[in-house]
Amino acid sequence: MDKEKILIVTHEMDPYVMISSAAELVRSLPKPLQDEEMDVRILMPRFGSINERRHRLHEVVRLSGINIVVNDEDYPLIIKVASLPGARLQVYFLDNEEFFRRKSVFADRKTDELFPDNDDRMIFFAQGVLETVKKFGWPPNIIHLHGWFSSLIPLFIEKVYKDEPVFADASVIYSAYAEQFSGDLGDAFSQKIKVDSSITDEDIEIFKKGDHFSLSLGAMKYADHVLIAEEVEKDYASKIDQKKLALKSSEINPENILSVYQKLIEK
Repeated sequence: MDKEKILIVTHEMDPYVMISSAAELVRSLPKPLQDEEMDVRILMPRFGSINERRHRLHEVVRLSGINIVVNDEDYPLIIKVASLPGARLQVYFLDNEEFFRRKSVFADRKTDELFPDNDDRMIFFAQGVLETVKKFGWPPNIIHLHGWFSSLIPLFIEKVYKDEPVFADASVIYSAYAEQFSGDLGDAFSQKIKVDSSITDEDIEIFKKGDHFSLSLGAMKYADHVLIAEEVEKDYASKIDQKKLALKSSEINPENILSVYQKLIEK
């Protein structure tokens, strides 16, 4: 019997990048999942703050070599992998020289100003995740997205990748966390989201402001299920379809998330 396949997508995870409570939660998820004999894979960006030597990253040549188009420009996608300390698990890192080699994550260390290409970086990451899963040839039962940097993935799955067999049976869960940046991703962001003719102006309307709140709302609209961290529950509670809430914020922990996965897989 095939194992249930769980794909976790995040821009932070202990011990690689730690910004919010997501880093610790994502790190705590693999053990209970593996105890239930689930096949778990984690994808995240290879930010320049991640020390390749210390964490023993190395390139996976068979997965690299894809080109991702962002705003009519081609960018090569490099896939690297490392073993998560203390777990029987591979973490896959999506890398690109132009987008992810700088030492800061989302903002300049000296000025604290957001990088002007954060929109391109997240569009590259979202498409890169989906293309990598296609190349895996590994159809996930659950796709669990953590945080704003993966917020475009539910839209892309529903519109651009809707006919891809690898995603046909996947339940998409989006977890929203506290705001990680102020301001927005720029005036051109919403049009850049239209990476394919299948995405219309109406589809992107919810993302149009390009701020943290809008990105999360957009992800919640297109995801099948939603988890909301306790610190932002009041911000989103009245804005989303309550039927999509998979757990109360106070119930979010690895064991309860596992139960959600199991219930969705059994349906």
